[in-house]
Parts: sequence; structure tokens; C-alpha cells
Amino acid sequence: MGRRHPSPPDVPASYSPPMSEALSSSRAPEPVGPYPHARRCGNVVYFSGVGPRARGKKEIPGVTLAADGTVASYDIEVQCRSCFDNLKAVCEDAGVPWTAIADVTVYLTDIKRDFPIYNKVYAEYFAGPGNPFPARTTLGIVGLPTPIAVEIKAVAVL
Repeated sequence: MGRRHPSPPDVPASYSPPMSEALSSSRAPEPVGPYPHARRCGNVVYFSGVGPRARGKKEIPGVTLAADGTVASYDIEVQCRSCFDNLKAVCEDAGVPWTAIADVTVYLTDIKRDFPIYNKVYAEYFAGPGNPFPARTTLGIVGLPTPIAVEIKAVAVL
């Protein structure tokens, strides 16, 4: 016999869901799927994962591809800077102050190799005066949808 879930509580007639709107940037790379760069729900902005590509380009900054399309080499510092700059572009285009970022999740495809350099570059963008100093999670993962080594996802509170 299946589990029975409790019924949701009654929703008051006066309830109005928070404003929700999709946000996009004309400067950040185009999403690789059917999703916006970010979505604002009330005073919270959820950013979709963003990688290091430049808008309108197939090449990935810091990546050298082999003839068969696999990654021959990459520069994690170049990729991190590009990712963080792309996130800044989405923030600016969405009218979200950089200092409003409250939470960041970063995905690295080779965490053992890349964490020290990533951590150094991350500190330049996110720690210290004028920067958001958000909560952070960094994950080592098997791969990303395109031949990139890093992707960033964030949440901002306005």
C-alpha cells in the first residue's frame, strides 16, 4: 500500500503568489537549453548555471579542443574569470546588485586539480570589500553539458 501524503493546508483567499518573471541578459552566453538566465520570484533571484562561453561564440575561453572535439587542455583560471564575469553581466542586465548574491554553487569537473586556482579567483570576485561574500558550495562532478570545466549557479536576495 502506498504512502499517504497529508493534504496541503487551506490557502487563504487573500493569498497572492509572489511576482515571478524570467530574466535574460544580452551579454551573457545563450542558455544551452530551454531556460532563462535567471528568474525573479518576489525579492529572490535564482540564476541558472552559467559557464565560461562568450555570447554568440562556440569557442570556450581557455579551452583547446582536439581534432575529435574532446578537450585537449584547458585553463581553469581563464574559465573561472569568464564564468564570474558572465554572472556579473546577468546581474547587471537584471538590475541585481552584485552584493545581493547570497548563495553560490560551483561545479568543477576536476576538483582535485582545479580547486586551488578556482578558490583564488573566487576570492577576488566574491570576498572582501564591495563583494557579496555569499554562502558557497563547491562540487566535483563528472561532466557538464558542454566541454567546460566550471559552471556557477547563484541566488540573490533583494
